[in-house]
Order: sequence, then C-alpha cells, then structure tokens
Amino acid sequence: MKHRYSFLITPLQLVIDCLSIFMILYFVSDQEFYNLIFITYILSFWTLSSVLTDYYKVLRFTKFLRLLSLTFRHFFIFILGFFTFFGIYKEGFVVHNQFLILTSILLTTFSLKIIFYFSLKWYRNLGKNFRKVVVIGVDDSSKKIISLFNQNKTLGYKYLGYFTNRVNTDKLGTIEDSFQFILDNTVDEIYCSLKELNTTTIAKIRSFSNSNNIILKLIPDSNKLYSKNQNIEFYDDTLVVLNVKKLPFEFSENYIIKRIFDIIFSIMVCLFILTWLIPILWVFIKIESKGPLIFSQKREGLDGRKFVCYKFRSMKLNTMSDKVHAVENDIRVTGIGSFIRKTSIDELPQFLNVIKGDMSVVGPRPHIPSLSSEYQKDVDDYFKRHAVKPGITGLAQVSGYRGEIKKKSDIKNRVRLDIFYIENWSFLLDVKIILMTVFNVFKGEENAY
Repeated sequence: MKHRYSFLITPLQLVIDCLSIFMILYFVSDQEFYNLIFITYILSFWTLSSVLTDYYKVLRFTKFLRLLSLTFRHFFIFILGFFTFFGIYKEGFVVHNQFLILTSILLTTFSLKIIFYFSLKWYRNLGKNFRKVVVIGVDDSSKKIISLFNQNKTLGYKYLGYFTNRVNTDKLGTIEDSFQFILDNTVDEIYCSLKELNTTTIAKIRSFSNSNNIILKLIPDSNKLYSKNQNIEFYDDTLVVLNVKKLPFEFSENYIIKRIFDIIFSIMVCLFILTWLIPILWVFIKIESKGPLIFSQKREGLDGRKFVCYKFRSMKLNTMSDKVHAVENDIRVTGIGSFIRKTSIDELPQFLNVIKGDMSVVGPRPHIPSLSSEYQKDVDDYFKRHAVKPGITGLAQVSGYRGEIKKKSDIKNRVRLDIFYIENWSFLLDVKIILMTVFNVFKGEENAY
C-alpha cells in the first residue's frame, strides 16, 4: 500500500502562513474589540485568494520564475482585498499602521514561500519525498524524460526503468509486463509515449492507473491533437508532458460536496413543500382515479444498479407503465396527472430517493430497464451515464430534451449532454441547472406531458 504525504505540503504551508498572519495582526493592529472581525476577514480573504490564484500550486517541476509569478499575482489580489476592508467596514473602524501590517504580511509570507521551495528541493536531492516512476514506450521525447529524471534529483523522482515491445537490451520488459511490475514496486507515476502506444493500449493503462490510484502522464506526439481532459505541463524549456486530468467525480471530495448539498436541499424540500402538498394531492388523485398516491417503479441508477423510484401517480393504473413512456395526449394520464406532469410536481417524491442515496438532485435521468436495453443499442457511450447517480433534473432536461423520445437523435443528444455534465461537473453547474429547472417549471415546457 502506498503512503503518499506530499498532499500535506499545501495545507501545511497554508496553516503556517495563516498562523504567521494571525501573529502579525494580533500584535501589530489595535482596537481589541474589532481585532476578531479584522483578523477573520484577512485570514479568510488570504485563503480565498490563494485558491483563486493557485498560490500554493507549486509542483515538483515548477520553476522559480513561475513561483514569483504566482506570488505577485496572489499578493496583488490580497492587497486589493486588504484595503477593501476599510472601505466596506464603516462605523469609524481604523487600524493604525496599515502599511506596516501589510508589509509585514507580504515579507513574512514571501520569505516562507522561498524557504519552503528551496527546502523541498534540498530534501528531495537527499533522496527523500520521491515518487517512483516508470516509462512505457520509447521515443526521443521519452528519452529526454528519462535523462531529466536521472540528472535532476531535486525534482524528487526515482526512475525505475522503461517498458517497450521493441527490441532493447536494457528494458525492464514488454508493455504487458509493466502492469505487474508497477503493482509489485508500488509505482507512483507512469509516463507513456504516445508515439509507440496505440489508443487501445493507452485506454487500458488509464483504466489500470485509475483503479490503482497511480498518476498517468502522456509524452505527446507533436503531430497529434489531444482532448481537453489533458493539460500541458512544462518540465523544462523544450520538454512537454500531458497530464491526464481526472474527471470531477474521480475526486472523493466532489462526491462529498454533492452529497451534502443533496441531503440539505432534499430535507428542505420535504419539510417546506411535501409536508403540505402530499395531503392536497392525495385528495385530488384519489377523487379522480383508483390507486395509490405514490407510483413506484424500478429504474437504473449508479453503475446500472436497479432501485425503486418514486413519483406522484399521474396515470390511471395500467400494465404498460414499465414498458413505454408517456406520449402526447396519452389516454392513461389523468386530469390532475396532466397538471402535475407539466409542472414537474410528480417528480417531487424523488427527493426521498435522494435522501436514501439512490439519486442526486442533479444528474442524468434514470431510465426504465427495458428502455435502457434499447437505448444502449443506439448509443455507443450510453453506459458512461451510469458513472454517477441519476438526478431529479439534469443538463439534458433543461436543454430541451425532456419527455417522449421520438427518434434516435433524441436519446443520442440526451446521452451527449449527460456525458458532458459528468466530465464538466461543478457545484455551480448544479446550481445553474436547478435554477433553470425552476424557471422552466414556471415558464412551461412543450415536452412535459
């Protein structure tokens, strides 16, 4: 099992910087009653601006000039925020020695930044805090990478060897041999030559690296173009490496953020909407047709697992519910059912599914298993939408792809938008989709029937 501690470097630097700033603010500023407000603001703004400017994103191969660039950018924003406080906070609050405080903060944190930077290089030059790396595939660029690892020990890379299917005497083995070697030697990073490896092999290595929490980097072929889930990293003036970025939901913290929001938002909907809406709908639904208030149906969720999805019943009891979606002027839909479908009220019980953990507020809509089997025949990447929990609403729905699927392009466009959502997820995107959903409810949707 790997024990990586490099992830602690950034939070450690932030904590030390914040403690240093706290000491400066506490002992240099005056007016004790206001100290807590001022200190809280400065520490919060320092942290926020450091995230926005990537101030602490200093990697093993980051050059000193890049370090200075990050520092000056962060300091510029921090200085603006520092003086903004005195414009926002009225009531005659004045901190004497403002320039002394600001200068002390900048000089202290800059000194700590330089000390950290060179201390880590010195420590790694001693053979500490290293990452084990292997290279798969051989070309001129991969040879430069190998040379860099061997010559520049301050980067903190321990080069173990390379794998290739070509006839080479000093190789560790073939490409197929690399997988077991990587596991046996707890390799941290894999560098792949795109000139030697084909798309299928790259896909296999990527799946392997994701499964075993190994960083994958690609050594590019200058004659090809690359997808947006790769970003360029410069190891020196001429040597370029493509870093294979993880998708948003491959980071556990994103799952946690999304889950916390789902629970809080769903509880609020249940408390403030469902508590009074359920009795009202029970009366209207029961008066118009026989059957339960809640309609339950098996749908496909995360990883294709089936779960019971809840809705307010909008149709008369029938035997076709599990086989076909509602169509325009569907005779199965009741009068009150037509209203709650147009306003999406019928979907509200799914907030209970969210609390249970079967669904999310935002995500690809869950499909009936029988229809899902049909869709996957028409769409090659259909199963990718199962990588996240299904949602009550989604990007495809707010983009106009809701309701009946009349032609193959409808399901293809929905899946395309679902995959786009998975690959580009952010908390703000979820908020935007929710707001668009609410807007569409009041505006009314053509395909909501």
